Amino acid sequence: MAELRTDRLTLRRWRDSDLEPWAAMNADPEVREHLGDLLTREQCDASVARFQADFDRRGYGWWAVEARATGEFIGFAGLDEVDDGLPFTGVEIGWRLARPAWGQGYATEAALRVLAHGFEALGLCEILAVATATNLRSQAVMRRIGMTRDPAGDFDDPTAPEGPLRPNVLYRVARGARI
Repeated sequence: MAELRTDRLTLRRWRDSDLEPWAAMNADPEVREHLGDLLTREQCDASVARFQADFDRRGYGWWAVEARATGEFIGFAGLDEVDDGLPFTGVEIGWRLARPAWGQGYATEAALRVLAHGFEALGLCEILAVATATNLRSQAVMRRIGMTRDPAGDFDDPTAPEGPLRPNVLYRVARGARI
């Protein structure tokens, strides 16, 4: 698995030292606002085990993201296969950052590097992104990295309860698109 770098970030395999800050992120109601219920430490540990297994199995997935200046774990970014049961298939990009890392351009920086890796190293033809309709911050990142909303692909998340987490929007970007 390739480690990815930007001017300010390192996207790398997960370490045991990431488990505590990952759990703290996922216990933060603001971080989870558009994602659903808070996660327990056990759920967070299990998610990291899945992330590692996915990397081992297919060669891509969710990288831990650290700030290069400090070595601090600040979140995750990467690529994943679209969940079964959705009205489309493909590979999606995503990110999640701890609140202290918000508003500094890290999500955009990480996402641009992940897109480049997906197109150049993995040879993907298209990458998708999904967010709740109310998650305007993530949608802004999607636009900044050159993605275009596909209103015909918008959908209700079948795993979400009735309410603001159910309506989702779909964004797309093709290899060779101008970013």
